[in-house]
Order: sequence, then structure tokens, then C-alpha cells
Amino acid sequence: MAMRDWFIKDLGWKLFSLALAVAIWLTVHKILGDADNSVVPLAGDKQTYDDLPVLVFSEASDVRDFRVRPDRVAVTVRGQPEVMAVLQANQIHAVVDLTGIESGKELRRPVDVSTPPGVTLVSVKPSYVDVIAPAPGK
Repeated sequence: MAMRDWFIKDLGWKLFSLALAVAIWLTVHKILGDADNSVVPLAGDKQTYDDLPVLVFSEASDVRDFRVRPDRVAVTVRGQPEVMAVLQANQIHAVVDLTGIESGKELRRPVDVSTPPGVTLVSVKPSYVDVIAPAPGK
């Protein structure tokens, strides 16, 4: 088989394979590039909000008046300096999810914190709160 035949034979399939490989490479490169942009690097400004209220989430059909103790938490977040410069405490939400909770005198639940894009949660203190359910009939 001559060298020329080696290049010319099945030329259509070879060109199709090359185009497919380039398309796959471009797709993976774009996905990885987007993932790198969404991650906040470890370096950046860190800020602590000491007095954020803890909101209680429960099912709509659950009319009990739950309380949490403590009712305020300290949240530390990190982000790029330009993001942290405009970040306000009301953009960070500390929530205790009580959906699906059954009756009980006192329960201990984790505090979930939501932050705006570009801001990473560093810590929540305390990370758990006690849930106080009202006495039946009240």
C-alpha cells in the first residue's frame, strides 16, 4: 500500500472523525472554563455578620408557632473584593427547615445559609439550633 493510499483511503470518515474530535474538545473546554469562573477562589475578602436572624421554614399546613434558640447566628462569608464591597446583610439568609418534622418537645436542627452568587459560606456559629415547639392546645 502506497503512502498516498494510506492518506486518501476513507478520507470522508477521517475528516468526519477530526471534526467530531474538535467539537468534543471545544465542548469540554467551554464546560471546564465555565466551571472555573463560578468557583470563588480561597483568596478574597472575608466578612462576618454577627447578628443574622434565623428564619423558620415549615409546611404550609403546619400552623404551629415554632421558635428557635438561639434566634440569631454569626455567618462568615468570603468573596472577591468587588463583590464583598456591595454585599449587605439582608442578602444572606439563615434558615432552619422544619418540613416533614414530627411532633417533639425540643429538636436540634442544622442552620442552612444561602448566599448570593460569587459569595462562599465559610462558617455558621452556631451551626445547629434548638427548635422549640409550642405546647399542644396553644
